[in-house]
Amino acid sequence: MDVSVQKRLAADAYGVGVDRVWIDPTKLEEVSKALTKEDIRVLVEKGIIKIKPIKGQSRVWARIRHLQKRKGRRRGPGSRKGSKTARLERKRSWINRIRALRSLLRTLKQKGLIDRHLYRKLYLMAKGGYFRSRSHLLFWLKDRGYLE
Repeated sequence: MDVSVQKRLAADAYGVGVDRVWIDPTKLEEVSKALTKEDIRVLVEKGIIKIKPIKGQSRVWARIRHLQKRKGRRRGPGSRKGSKTARLERKRSWINRIRALRSLLRTLKQKGLIDRHLYRKLYLMAKGGYFRSRSHLLFWLKDRGYLE
């Protein structure tokens, strides 16, 4: 028995999609006689026609993905959308680099591995953006024989 018209009427009456309308398969005869939205409302009150709840979307996988990202996973080149500077702005990257370089220079001076004149020279070189990283600074020092 075709009750597609009644299904559509119920969907219109309750402002839902056709897929959310459930009709009791044992009462199809009674449902097929309903021709108006008012008839449909009566059947809904009787429980012959029901409106299914919204399904929603589970957050389980989103939570799992979030935990993985907190561990540092799923952050490879294929997952990146923005440019390098969009993900870590130039200024922040400079701040991180210069702080690391200056703290290294300070420790080298305190340990007596470099004198104050060389310290000042390297400090200004770092300020000028000469060194890419701490390892570059250490390489520069070893290359010129200041460190073993």
